[in-house]
Amino acid sequence: MQLALTSDEITFRNHLRSLYRKEIPPEIRDGVREGRELSREALITTQRILNAHHLAVPNWPQQWGGRNWTPIQLHLWYDEMALASVPEPLTFNVDMIGPVIARFGTEEQKARFLPPTANLDIWWCQGFSEPEAGSDLASLRTTATRDGETYLVNGQKIWTSAAQYADWMFCLVRTDPAAAKKQAGISLLLIPMDTPGVTVRPIELVGGSREVNEVFLDDVRVPAEHLVGQENHGWTYAKFLLGNERTGMAAVGRTKVRLSTIKARARHTRVGAGTLLDDPIFAARLAELENETLALELVQIGAASGVKAPTSSVLKLRGSELQQAATELMMELAGPGALHSDVDRWAGRTTAAYLNCRKTSIYGGSTEVQRSIIASTILGL
Repeated sequence: MQLALTSDEITFRNHLRSLYRKEIPPEIRDGVREGRELSREALITTQRILNAHHLAVPNWPQQWGGRNWTPIQLHLWYDEMALASVPEPLTFNVDMIGPVIARFGTEEQKARFLPPTANLDIWWCQGFSEPEAGSDLASLRTTATRDGETYLVNGQKIWTSAAQYADWMFCLVRTDPAAAKKQAGISLLLIPMDTPGVTVRPIELVGGSREVNEVFLDDVRVPAEHLVGQENHGWTYAKFLLGNERTGMAAVGRTKVRLSTIKARARHTRVGAGTLLDDPIFAARLAELENETLALELVQIGAASGVKAPTSSVLKLRGSELQQAATELMMELAGPGALHSDVDRWAGRTTAAYLNCRKTSIYGGSTEVQRSIIASTILGL
């Protein structure tokens, strides 16, 4: 089953399909297709090419590079990117802090930060989670005390993705420790990573990668002009940001590519007198995942015109589950080759993909948190 597109939408899709394959260097797309970890330079190169073609931030206001596209066009922009194995624009920039600054920032902040954010001249990281405040983010304890025209920031952030590459961090801090409600008294600050007192320490993950970090903030002075919106209103901005983040975490395009690869490889994997794709149990599991991914894709298209918190939670929850199910099927297809990368590079990387996808149940709001949101806001429980 495929989405029914109008003739104009087909023309639009074909334009994207051609541009992605012609303009993005093949060695970068090969790296994505093979599941290799890309360098910082490769990601910057890709985003700058996309931005030059006005394809980096189509979801932003038109004044700052947005395209005023329909939900279907936005979906095709992202979906065709995944199908062409093009690295998606840096989510911290495009889906998280960019839209927040565009909506809640001062005019000076918009002019200063949005153009370099779109072009990846600034690499952002997200300072939200803490050792004692992950899924319960409102319990964060990093403090920012106003001292004249600056804030003095002290605390620790953890699981900070790509902090080793980042130029700036958008950081939730507690500016009113005496607030009656823990969601109150939180503010959003923009912090240069080269500020004295900022220390980044990498964390090695079970799959061997070092994509996340601890960030220590010791008497870090941040100019008051780097406050986004109003002091003590940071929870409002965080909820807006997380709605965008969770929608992107559905990773529908990525799952579609994985399922397509599984089908192609299963078709050439000999089992008895036939292939693995001839096995009715394997074929049924693959078909079920394809249908469920299509169903989630339809939800995502509907959400593109304006993401509401319950919808973003559905996308995040089910998207996480489908990513994990797809990588499990990859491991099964790879068989013993999953432990021997020197024999079959794709098979060898399935282990890392499987292990890495375990985190999708946690980051951006854990599975339990998403179910609670869905239960209260959709089901009325």
